[in-house]
Amino acid sequence: MALTGKRKAFAEALLQGKTNREAAVAAGYSEKTASAAGSRMAKDADVKEYVKARRAAAPPEEPVAPPPKPFDINIAILHTDPKAFLLAAMNDPALEDKHRIEAAKTLMPFVHQKLGEGGKKDQKQAAAEKVASRFGQAPAPRLAAAGGKKV
Repeated sequence: MALTGKRKAFAEALLQGKTNREAAVAAGYSEKTASAAGSRMAKDADVKEYVKARRAAAPPEEPVAPPPKPFDINIAILHTDPKAFLLAAMNDPALEDKHRIEAAKTLMPFVHQKLGEGGKKDQKQAAAEKVASRFGQAPAPRLAAAGGKKV
C-alpha cells in the first residue's frame, strides 16, 4: 500500500526529529487525537519502510562540534568574589549551556530585586504610610459600649 498524503507528511516530520505527537499534528491530525494517531502511524509498516529508506539514502551528517572543555578549577580559584565567578561562568562560551543557565539563575537575585511577598496593594499602602499627611488613612474608630466598657 502506498503512503497517503498524511502518512507521508507524518514520516517527513519524523525525519525532521519531531515526536510522534508533533509529527501527527504537522501531518494535519487534530490536537486531541494526535497522540493516538502518531502512535498508530509510527507502527505502520509502510511508514517504517519509508523512514528507513529515507534515512539510508540521506547523506551522512556533518561531524559534530567537539564537546566543550571540562570545568577548570585553576581558572575558578582566580575569582575571589562569587558574583564575579558566576558572571564569568555565565559568559563563558566554552562551558556547557546547562551550566551557563544555572549560573544565570543563581546570579539573578543579585542583579534583579524580587518584589516583596505582598504585591501592588502592599506597596501602595506602604507609600501612603510614608507620606503620612493629614489626608492619609484615618485610624479605625474606637469601639466602646455604653458606660465606657469595651465590646
